Amino acid sequence: MLTVGDPFPPFDLPACVSLEPGQEFTRITEKTHAGAWKVVFAWPMDFTFVCPTEIAAFGGMAQEFADRGAQVLGLSLDSEYVHHAWRREHPDLRHLPFPMLSDVRRELCAALGVLGPDGLPQRAVFLVDPQDEIRFAMVTAGTVGRNPQEVLRVLDALQSDGLTPCGWTRGEPVLDPDALLAGT
Repeated sequence: MLTVGDPFPPFDLPACVSLEPGQEFTRITEKTHAGAWKVVFAWPMDFTFVCPTEIAAFGGMAQEFADRGAQVLGLSLDSEYVHHAWRREHPDLRHLPFPMLSDVRRELCAALGVLGPDGLPQRAVFLVDPQDEIRFAMVTAGTVGRNPQEVLRVLDALQSDGLTPCGWTRGEPVLDPDALLAGT
């Protein structure tokens, strides 16, 4: 799996972006959100149980990520048409404010190194800086949903440009190494 310091791989994928007739689909590339932070998270497959809880939670926080200059991008191996059907059928997914990328050829998931032994994407999440460098990478077991609040906290810490202690949250002071070394 790619990790902190690795460049995020280039990609060009179809995506489901809406349920509005004529506006359902588009293509997203690594250049679509150039110069922005990106929150890219993968899930094993549509029409499952843990996945919609995570997707809806990221959707509910999309504005908070946007307020920090970050674009949320969801990713699975399902086609954009399956994404569309799932969004249409699942009440928590109907109004998602972010694209659901379709990696049916497994190119991006393979490049990220997140394909599990079963050939499906693991529950991975990446924070990618405006220079397309991975600054945070995490994967959980398939039975464990991710916490978008923690991803947002890490994004805040990365954007603080300071040393942040365990549990640090936005607005709290960062660590001052000189003061710590001086014992003050």
